[in-house]
Amino acid sequence: MRSDTKPLAQATPLDDQEGFREALIHWFRQDGRSYPWRETTDPYAIVVSELMLQQTQIATVLERDYYGRWMLQFPDVETLAAASEDAILKAWEGLGYYRRARNLQKLAQVVSNEHEGKFPETLENILALPGVGPYTAGAVLSFAFNEPVPLVDGNVHRVFARLFDSHEVVDSTAGQKQMWAWAADLVSPDHPRLYNSALMELGQTICRQKSSDCQTCPVNTFCQTRTPEDLPKKAPRRKTVFQNEHVLFQTHQDQLLLIQEQGKRRQGLWKLPPCPESKTDQLSLLYKAKYSITHHRVTLHVYASKELSVDDSKWHPLKDIHELAMPSPYRKAVDQLVKDRDQFQLEHR
Repeated sequence: MRSDTKPLAQATPLDDQEGFREALIHWFRQDGRSYPWRETTDPYAIVVSELMLQQTQIATVLERDYYGRWMLQFPDVETLAAASEDAILKAWEGLGYYRRARNLQKLAQVVSNEHEGKFPETLENILALPGVGPYTAGAVLSFAFNEPVPLVDGNVHRVFARLFDSHEVVDSTAGQKQMWAWAADLVSPDHPRLYNSALMELGQTICRQKSSDCQTCPVNTFCQTRTPEDLPKKAPRRKTVFQNEHVLFQTHQDQLLLIQEQGKRRQGLWKLPPCPESKTDQLSLLYKAKYSITHHRVTLHVYASKELSVDDSKWHPLKDIHELAMPSPYRKAVDQLVKDRDQFQLEHR
């Protein structure tokens, strides 16, 4: 949006708090999107949605029905608390950041065991739950219990930075303090559920990162910035790290050799066994693909193997591979290689 076409501000949100809230809520009531977690006040369902949406886009969660399938399989805290870790990781497969799934189960176990299955309703007790920070606690209080508590996520960062023409680095201590202060001052005392939903929706649909639609913004007369595309200011990104990953594809009597992850990020998931790069010259490359994880850009190389063994690896029947929880890059590789293997065997019978 060019500065010469952006509507001029007539007031700041703090100058006319009620007018700002009313404009935002009125717009949301007319144009707000319907999501499954907006159609419920169940705090458990809301926590599930909030943890899924951390580091994951709404479109991904909805289009692949992660949320719907999770709620069918684990409809309440008691069911999730009693579930096996394998079942939880499998249900979460493809969302990444698997610690979120483990924290969800730990949270369900605490609610089930220490709160008699009833979700706590105070900020102190909600913050004490595993994996819950100020934002998630605020989301539960606001969306489940309609309490007037502030919420600040990435969308709110962007909206507030532009509304107040703030050039403070938003992910700095000072920037975070200011954002939460504005959020606390502006949250609606009467309609917090609607207001907080509207504020985040504004960032998702109109006050977007790369292409803000200032002309149709319901609060454009409160927006101070003339250059929305320059805001918010963020700390420099971490330097990209490029690395290679070498693994083995080894089958025997319709079984596949796999090893269980031990690292924090993917602990408990199954993957193809690693192979020292020094031994890859002797092997045939079957598959190569690139994937990203945080600031790492990884090239995955998969080699055919019949003789190399790997400590702690285990044979799994190929017909059961789909039931195992597996990181997405490995799932894609295994699915393709099993398909190629089956096709090869069919053609050479």
